[in-house]
Amino acid sequence: MTSPWTHYARYNTLANQTLYQACAALSEEERRRDLRAFFKSVHGTLNHLLLGDRIWMFRFEGGNHPSTDLGAILYDNFETLRAQRAAMDARIESLFGDPPQGFFERGVRYINNAGIDTVDPLEVIVPHFFNHQTHHRAQVHTLLSQLGHTPPVLDLHRVLRPNPA
Repeated sequence: MTSPWTHYARYNTLANQTLYQACAALSEEERRRDLRAFFKSVHGTLNHLLLGDRIWMFRFEGGNHPSTDLGAILYDNFETLRAQRAAMDARIESLFGDPPQGFFERGVRYINNAGIDTVDPLEVIVPHFFNHQTHHRAQVHTLLSQLGHTPPVLDLHRVLRPNPA
């Protein structure tokens, strides 16, 4: 039986591909325009989303990621950012497609950005992980509208539908 998290990981990949395709149609100036979003621009928000996924994936895989500015620009070049996003999505699908034995029964210990030593159960953090992705894709979706572009459909049931109608 397939885990629901396998479906979320697949949705994440497809939704990101769809969103990045829409963002590729923007000019460089549009992608970087400060629209007063939490991470200012489309480019800033896409970088934050990749950074958040990177931090959590290191933790899920038993490593640690140093605390950093959550608004950091990891990749200044859009095509490099897009390639890194695709690599991260493949990594996410691999982990959630075949999680290690006992993965969902353990907790994740880490030092958060406020410097607090924290342990969270994966049953709480995994839903947060996927919700965080959806939350920030929705922000980019809104920014596309603000820039005068038609944002893509990102509804889970439509993106995962085998034969879109």
